[in-house]
Amino acid sequence: MTAAQPFRGRREDARFLTGQGRYTADWSMPGQLYAAFRRSDVAHARLLAVKTAAAARGPGVTAVFTASDLAATAFGTIEAAISYPGRSGSRVLTPQRPLLARDRLRFVGEEIAVALAGSPKVALDAAERIEVTVEELPAAVGFDGALGPDAPRVHDEIPGNVCFEFDYGDETAVRALLEGAAHRVPVRIESPRVAGTPMEPRSVLAWYDVERGTFEIRCSNQGVEAMAGQLAVLLSVPRERVRVHMVDVGGGFGPRAAPYPEYAILLDLARRLGRPIQWTSTRSEDFLCDAQGRGLRLGGELGLDADGRFLAMRTEWLCDQGAYLTSAGPLTNTNNGRLIAAGPYLVQAFYGRHSLVLTNAAPTNAYRGAARPDAALLIERLVDEAARRLGVDPLELRRRNAIGADRFPYRTPTGSMFDSGNYVRLLDGVRREAHWDDYPARRAEAAARGAIRGIGCGLFVEPCGGGFLREDQVALEFGAEGNVTAYVATTSSGQGHETVFPALVAARLGIDETLVTLRSSDPDGPPIRANGAIGSRSLLAQGSALVLAADVAAAKGKALAAALLEASVADIEFVEGRYQVPGTDLAVPFADLVRRVAVDGPHPLDTVHAHPSTQAFTSGAHVAEVEIDPETGETTLVSYVAVDDIGTVVNEVLAEGQVVGGVAQAAGQIFGERCLYDATSGQLLTGTFMDYTMPRADTLPPIRSALLSTPSPTNTLGAKGVGETGTTGGLPTLMNAVVDALRSAGVDAFEMPATPARVWEALRQAR
Repeated sequence: MTAAQPFRGRREDARFLTGQGRYTADWSMPGQLYAAFRRSDVAHARLLAVKTAAAARGPGVTAVFTASDLAATAFGTIEAAISYPGRSGSRVLTPQRPLLARDRLRFVGEEIAVALAGSPKVALDAAERIEVTVEELPAAVGFDGALGPDAPRVHDEIPGNVCFEFDYGDETAVRALLEGAAHRVPVRIESPRVAGTPMEPRSVLAWYDVERGTFEIRCSNQGVEAMAGQLAVLLSVPRERVRVHMVDVGGGFGPRAAPYPEYAILLDLARRLGRPIQWTSTRSEDFLCDAQGRGLRLGGELGLDADGRFLAMRTEWLCDQGAYLTSAGPLTNTNNGRLIAAGPYLVQAFYGRHSLVLTNAAPTNAYRGAARPDAALLIERLVDEAARRLGVDPLELRRRNAIGADRFPYRTPTGSMFDSGNYVRLLDGVRREAHWDDYPARRAEAAARGAIRGIGCGLFVEPCGGGFLREDQVALEFGAEGNVTAYVATTSSGQGHETVFPALVAARLGIDETLVTLRSSDPDGPPIRANGAIGSRSLLAQGSALVLAADVAAAKGKALAAALLEASVADIEFVEGRYQVPGTDLAVPFADLVRRVAVDGPHPLDTVHAHPSTQAFTSGAHVAEVEIDPETGETTLVSYVAVDDIGTVVNEVLAEGQVVGGVAQAAGQIFGERCLYDATSGQLLTGTFMDYTMPRADTLPPIRSALLSTPSPTNTLGAKGVGETGTTGGLPTLMNAVVDALRSAGVDAFEMPATPARVWEALRQAR
């Protein structure tokens, strides 16, 4: 399959739309207990005492556990997934995280104790009766509260609350080029914390298999390998002793890729008590404890010559990691900036520096785009500011400095290899599709209605693929009815894997799609390993692996077909799903062969195959237009056009759906989403949907999406990622549009989110 296929709907739709999806909370086991957690209600304190006697005596309560009760279990701490050295050869300082707090509390929501009972209500009542005594300490809230000589330490062993400093590029060359530049353009940007807020709250069903000696769990995940591997670290057991079972997942976005302390605690208690344990978080617990995204303070400077050519760029990142480190958060907050560097532009030199800061707030992790939207935001704000200062059309300045199509593969100043692309074609396409040149008339018409109109563009490139394993394995098993079961070790959270992956296998084998069934993250299937649904990589990695596996199975079938047709193997050809002997009427369809050679036990065509964990670089050019009502500050997104290069397009409708979803997530951040903590107490002020603004159906106009293709040479399908494209392009595009509108009304500086109150206040001050 090398081109877009006709869309006939998603296989998953019938199950989900009729309420037959099986999410974690829909599973149960005989004799299971229910859990509830007592959490910290202060951001920073010494934990003086935890009294559980009253809670444990309650009717129906099975047990209550604190850190001292679990002291015999040697729980581990997840390390940041960083193998490279930091500035001056430094390493990441990883604070130890007790799964239940021992002597210190470091953020609101941190786990203190767990109550188990025969019903969720009884467990919750018991958790609320646990008595906690603390001595409150000053909290380090945000960068202003965590940095500086007098800031309280989140962890005594980490001075200054900076646990890692990372830099890359040529600082000396950049300094010299900036000093000699005809134009120097600086920017400062806040990308505030946001909450993942998947529709499905976190849930766990944990049990222990005595015969196997394995910890068994159902929980939302984005792939079994990261979940099982990190759970094994937390439990201090070999990876083989943790088995993650299949579930439907109601949204991933990054916060569902890794385990949380509750998961390991409940697995350990299930082993101790010999009973399954079920727990489902409340939405408030998710707001407090789910890994949050972003939390960045960005700065940069761009140097240009007299002709508007880019000379050099430098960037500075402050990255709020929260009270403890996650595995992927420190990685994405450092390496993804390096991978993109100056984005799709030619520069002579680049220098970047990132500082990871610990604060008294929930930990942060990869969140849709995983620092790539922020890198693109920083770069594109610099370019837009440069265009304004030089009086040059923003699209023209981008076109003048874009990496040419004849330069691919292109080695960036920081060592990345951009595999393929045509950035000028993207810019020309979005200029045409967005009717860019007619914009002045639309602005004038809006002004006549009393509205302030703004336009913004964004040209971006983002890495996709890669992973912590060197390859992605898949398996194909064949049945006596001619059917095929495809196994992958990645979990869908809405991407349409059950539709796309079987279609790939069926097209390659020349059989009907209905004969192919997908099994995702099945611990009872073949023992395969893969990187999961992270980093916009599922299709290029797992899809390519499935295509290769189908080719291997088809090649195996030649000898079997030769025996059935009484012909030489050398004479057999496999064409469009049929084994045939050229020049004769001897032929057998693949599905018939599968049935005829079936045996008791493994089928002779069963195949396990892998695709190398390669990387590609998606790119796109987006344009947005907004209108502001100056009387209320309400900002309306009136137009959005996305032109993206995602390599080979396999299913155009699903790909465009991913673009639209990504833009919606970017719009949520630009127009309202923000995790706001009280600067003194560290209390989360936006911990419910009454306080935390989410994008709604009326936030977005119909989004026009066009997909251009320069196939990637790094994978079998030629695909590039699409899952995060809308967010990576949306964040800079929307922010540039808002800033353009506000600047026309005299506002010199503005930071997201563009809520009506904040926009109205900015306009009032400008007046």
